[in-house]
Amino acid sequence: MPNNQFKRGELYSVINAMAAAAIARRMQKNFRNAGLDITIEQWSILYHLWKEDHLSQQELCNRTFRDKPSITRLIDNLEKQKLVIRSASKNDRRINLVSLTNTARELQNQTIELANQTMDEALVGVTKSEIETVKTVLQKVYDNLSS
Repeated sequence: MPNNQFKRGELYSVINAMAAAAIARRMQKNFRNAGLDITIEQWSILYHLWKEDHLSQQELCNRTFRDKPSITRLIDNLEKQKLVIRSASKNDRRINLVSLTNTARELQNQTIELANQTMDEALVGVTKSEIETVKTVLQKVYDNLSS
């Protein structure tokens, strides 16, 4: 017998989307309350650049699971806020590299702290064992569908 349940509240993708949306809303609220004028989507770009600066737009698409038009729009807005700069790759001028500005680097610790605060709020009453189980299940679902 299959492990799927097609009742709205029991379908994994619906539950996952509801939880992800709730976390994103809370994180956005926490950013706003801290006086930060960046969206969760913009933060996800910055997050990947904090991990590894000077990434191509295509690599940012891959790492954030977004399409090229979405990444272009996000980077345009981050440039307007003077948080990133784009430059042509020295090896291939068709490739745009995205790099952090000092202003963006200064936001790293504060925003990571707010993200951790958000996750602490989201995971009240959830055990480490339950977290590991969810991570394992979601990774298996992803692996099953990504090949």
